[in-house]
Amino acid sequence: MQPQGIQLNKWEKGIGIGILLMLVALASFLSEPLLLVTPFVFLFVLMTGLNWKLAFWFLLFSIPGSIELNFLGDTLSTSVPDEPIMWLLLLVFMILWAKQPNILPAWWWKNPIVMIVVLQYLWMIVCVIYSKETMLSVKFMAAKTWFLVSFFVLPVFIFKEKKDFKKAFIVLLVPLFITMVIILIRHAMLGFSFRKIEKAISEIYTNHVDYSTILSMVFCLLWIAFPLTRGTTWLMRLTVLFLIIFFLPVLYLTFARAAMVAVVFAIGISIMVRLRLVNIVMPLFYGCLAVLMVFVVRDNHFLNFRPNFQKTFMHNKFEDHIIATIQGRDMSSMERVYRWIAAVRMSKEEPVTGYGPNAFYYYYKPYAVSSFKTYVSRNDEHSTTHNYYLYMLVEQGYPGMILYAIFVVVVFAVGQRTYHRFKDRFYKKVTLGLIMMFAAGFINNFFSELLESHKVGTVFYLGIALLVILDHKSRQLEQGIDEEQAVIKP
Repeated sequence: MQPQGIQLNKWEKGIGIGILLMLVALASFLSEPLLLVTPFVFLFVLMTGLNWKLAFWFLLFSIPGSIELNFLGDTLSTSVPDEPIMWLLLLVFMILWAKQPNILPAWWWKNPIVMIVVLQYLWMIVCVIYSKETMLSVKFMAAKTWFLVSFFVLPVFIFKEKKDFKKAFIVLLVPLFITMVIILIRHAMLGFSFRKIEKAISEIYTNHVDYSTILSMVFCLLWIAFPLTRGTTWLMRLTVLFLIIFFLPVLYLTFARAAMVAVVFAIGISIMVRLRLVNIVMPLFYGCLAVLMVFVVRDNHFLNFRPNFQKTFMHNKFEDHIIATIQGRDMSSMERVYRWIAAVRMSKEEPVTGYGPNAFYYYYKPYAVSSFKTYVSRNDEHSTTHNYYLYMLVEQGYPGMILYAIFVVVVFAVGQRTYHRFKDRFYKKVTLGLIMMFAAGFINNFFSELLESHKVGTVFYLGIALLVILDHKSRQLEQGIDEEQAVIKP
């Protein structure tokens, strides 16, 4: 049975209209600009109660353009309008779940991706309990909760047919394209300067890493969308081709090395999926990392790679930035190594539950090796490890890191099986696009920690939620259920 919106009787509707009129009158009487927003907020809350699925689509549309606001001297922050909508959808889901405890279908719970995500969430709760920074960890857990409910749980009730997947693609792409045009114009006014990209994207995205990650992930969907336009109008094909060509220079102008590597990796993953070889990618990846770790740790060999403090700096040109990276003289790369070393050394103190979510910044500096220190090691922006595996290791211990490592393997494995199970061309291509999007997100996340970002994290979790849904869909079709009857139903 599909969950329905909260039903209102005529008296409740009348009271709602009365409150709305009072808010409008009050805002007009006091001439308070902030109060003028209140009637619209009230209308949105009312609309969510009547049709929460419409609120979900509005949420997805708002993601690229949402901006961060700080309160109480920057001690509290949120992004609007996306996070308040997530709070509202979390409340709606809690009400619906209370009314119908078995609202989530058995097939959903049995999916291996869901099982891993649930285990990750439960272990996070344990780490919050033992956290050294309780309030920060509780805030982390709250944000993670409304992220997961909005983009990992609720999609199971929304994505049922092909039109829903097409709609989501357009609803996300249109506002993203608008932000890209705005940033491109800003950047052009700054002479497309490598050093001024952060200024060009300011207020719209947190930084160029956040922006480039979104672009690299959505580019993977465009890559798959073009062959799906075969048989459609020439205008549709030309539009998608234009967007692919447009994305390439814009992605380059983010000057984000990880995003560029991510696109190449995602294309490589698509080939491995077609050849049924993707299951060997992550074991090989982990094996290479293990060998590298043994090499650099033995006899403190990593100290041979320490930078020259006077020669390690940020360059004015992207080409020089790449050359410096290869030579080990790039400031941002050496700062990563500085924090990676600190993270590994920290893990020895709290190997099981870690220091707690959001706690890395407050404890890592005494564990750092000063010979890897750079000009930005003061870390005024409070950034963390710049590697999600080490981020999990420090803040949620070895169990948290291992669960994430398993999670990546499981997503690729489920995605590959789903892809080859489908005979339907549309679903086959969509599955491949989502795997590529996940692969791009994975590479970006390897050099940062972006899953808690209100933009990257939401797209990331929506992608794996859709893989779960498509896995179920492919099983239905494999069992011989007619396409029109194989609608995703809880």
